[in-house]
Order: sequence, then structure tokens, then C-alpha cells
Amino acid sequence: MKLSSRITSITGGGSDGWDVFYRARRMIAAGIPVTELSIGEHDIRTHPDILGAMQASAMDGHTGYATVPGTDSLRATIAARITARTGVPTTSANILVTPGGQSGLFAAHMAVCDQGDTALFIDPYYVTYPGTIRAVGAMPRAIVTSPDRAFQPTAADIAAAAPGAVSLLINTPNNPTGAVYSPQTLSNIARVCQDHDLWLISDEVYDTQVWEGMHISPRALPGMTDRTLVVGSMSKSHAMTGSRIGWVCAPEHVIAHLLNLATHTTYGVPGFIQDAAEFALKQGADVEETVAAPFRRRRALTLRTLEGQNMIRALPVEGAMYAMLDIRATGLTSADFADALLDAEHIAVMPGESFGDGAAGHIRVAMTIDDDRYVDALRRLVRFASRCKAPR
Repeated sequence: MKLSSRITSITGGGSDGWDVFYRARRMIAAGIPVTELSIGEHDIRTHPDILGAMQASAMDGHTGYATVPGTDSLRATIAARITARTGVPTTSANILVTPGGQSGLFAAHMAVCDQGDTALFIDPYYVTYPGTIRAVGAMPRAIVTSPDRAFQPTAADIAAAAPGAVSLLINTPNNPTGAVYSPQTLSNIARVCQDHDLWLISDEVYDTQVWEGMHISPRALPGMTDRTLVVGSMSKSHAMTGSRIGWVCAPEHVIAHLLNLATHTTYGVPGFIQDAAEFALKQGADVEETVAAPFRRRRALTLRTLEGQNMIRALPVEGAMYAMLDIRATGLTSADFADALLDAEHIAVMPGESFGDGAAGHIRVAMTIDDDRYVDALRRLVRFASRCKAPR
């Protein structure tokens, strides 16, 4: 029996770029200690008060079918947060609650892409982006950015890729690069979207993790409110990765159609999880800063630890929980470097090529272990890189 081409072509064939990660997990399962700097998972867990709210809601009986677009109170709370953070008037009618940010990315592309449409995304990219586009039947087209420009996409590059496309997916603060898009970059993006009549899908799940500059939601830019779909999530801001709860913020008529999609796919998010998310959001910005604080601190540790040597160079770590490190001085590809590092030091990092052509010659380090172990791992990584350098 033949499977659909839609399902068999999601990854585009070949490796998904996570071979080092999978090998590290096999080593751990075999009892070999590995220092994992590979995945964006907090080293703290969801706060007990949030879990308490979740348990209380479940015990109170909110375990049946929840309203498919999200509970009225959670949607209102999300809308109020977005209004306060961006200045754009937002109501519950602009919000669909989804089972995590990934579900929101899929829903957003389903809303704006027809079968065979071209959908743009920025390279380097979060690993699921091209597969998400393929999964909705569209064709992914990458816009490659350069480390020499701090991975900021240029207006010229976007405009060159735009003819024939229907949408553009961006992510700031960015995973994997740590870049925070500048006001000029976002202005350029907005202008190209309007000039070429593109929908903009803005992945803003790291909006609480900004170390330099400021987060600007492109939905707030002139002329962009009616053509922007924003994807948000509780995963990174409140260490609720396993709870699988996020949202799409979009024009009302888009949300109305996304409600139909949710009815025929997820049929909503468990009510007790929604109540916990509402409780978490109502604790305010102090809670979000507490969750972000370890990564802010480790960002400073990264820059300090890498001072005084020239084998490993940290690109500007402006946001998110990752550092993109330039390892080109070793003469190795990032995949070879990551494989050899895992063998020699039992440290797992992500090769830059896992995230596209733009990150070739780089590795992504997740700042997700305790400070002492993190600094020790960075020092070992630098020593390993020094041993790798090919003789002249």
C-alpha cells in the first residue's frame, strides 16, 4: 500500500541533521555520561505553583472537553499580555490556543498556504521549519543569512526570494543563532511583505529572552497587523515545555478559520493545562524573568570563558538560550567537529548544518546545564578545538 507523498516527504529525505543528538542519547542509554548542550530544554522544571494550579483545576473537574479555540479566560489573558507588550489592541477573537508552538506554526501555514505554494523562511532555522511547510503541502524556499551580518536577513535577499511566494516565516529572538532582529531589519521585512503581498508568520516563543536590544513584534509595525500571524508559547517563557500549550495571534477572520482546523485536528487543549497557563501568565513579568535569568547569566559566562583565545568565536548572543559558536578555525566541518567532540570529550552539541547552510562552520550550544558544568564544558570544548587545528 502506498503512503501519501505529503507524509513521506515531510523531512525532504536524508538525515534530519540530528545524528549527533541521537548518538548522544544512545550513549546515555548505554550508561556513558554525556554533557548535553544540544537541546533547548530548561535545567529547571515547571514551577510547583504552576503545577499546583494544574492539579487543582484537574481535581476540580476541568478534565473534559475544553472549548476548542481555548477557554475564554485564557484567550483574554493572552490577548491582554500581547496588548501590553506590543501596544497593538488585541482581543480574544485574535487568539487560538494550540498544543504548543509547533502546532501553532503548522496551523499558521495551513491558514495561508495552498498546495504547491512557495513559503519563505530564514536560514539558519529551527529544525522543523521546512518540514512544517512541506507538511501543509507548500514548498519551502530558504533565505540564507550570513554570520558576517550577525544573521540579520537583508531586504535585498528577502526581495529576491519573494516573487511567487505567499508567506515568510521569521523567528526573533532566533533559534539557533541567538540573533535579535534590529528595528531596521524588521522594517525591511515589513516593507518587502507589503511590496510583495506576503503573509508574515512571526515565531516569537523566545520573546522573554532578550539580552541585547529589544524585542519588537512585527505585528506592531505600520501596515502589518492585518498580514501577520504571531506564534507564541508557554514552553520557553515559563519552563512548560511538556505541557504543550501555545497560541496563534492573528486577524479575527484568520482565527475563525483556524477554529475549523482545530476542530478537525487537535480538538483543543486540555482545560486543566489551560488553567495552569492562565495562572502562570497572571503571575507577571517577574516569573518570566526568573525563568530567563539562568540563560542571561550563562550568556555572560559564555563570553567571559571564550575571551583570550581565537579558536572558538562566539557570535553576538543577543537572545534565546543558545550560543552560536564559530569553529571554522579548526578546519573541520561542524558535523565532523561535533562527532569528534562527542567521541573525545563526551560533550554533545548541534552542528550548524542541522539548521541550514547559513550556519555551516558553526555549532549551536544550548546554555541549559548548571553554571559550573557549563563553564567546564566550554573550557574543554576550547581545548579540544585547539587540538583539532590543522598544521599549516
